Amino acid sequence: MQQNVVVLVGRILLALMFITAGYPKLIDPSGTAGMIAGAGLPAATALAYLAGLFELVAGLFVLVGFQTKIAAYLLAAFSVFTALVFHSGPINVPDFPEGANGLLTLFNGLMMWKNITIAGGFLVLAAFGPGAYSIDARTGAGKTAAA
Repeated sequence: MQQNVVVLVGRILLALMFITAGYPKLIDPSGTAGMIAGAGLPAATALAYLAGLFELVAGLFVLVGFQTKIAAYLLAAFSVFTALVFHSGPINVPDFPEGANGLLTLFNGLMMWKNITIAGGFLVLAAFGPGAYSIDARTGAGKTAAA
């Protein structure tokens, strides 16, 4: 029982980040589209909407424990991708002081490692399942080799 409560709390915490990041992208994708364009990816606005929809839906799936293994693997891959594409390089804002750019680069590196760490959490969730308090457990889809 206690382990299932911990897994539920873990799922909620992992899901909240993506739900709260995905929804605003659907309302106003301009900031995300700017980051996507700045990374040199095509169709920035369309990708911003797709990212928002993906984050929201996959986050909701993890929250309720539906198709958890698939959602967790996809969110792990998404987290690593965004870490490497958007958070792995130095920040150089024109006309900013060198120290400010250095601090932004430091924060960007922390964001990269945060995303990689979150990917690790999703891999654990995919491997061990969503716990008893999930839709998957009720339908039998939450069973894993480790269970």
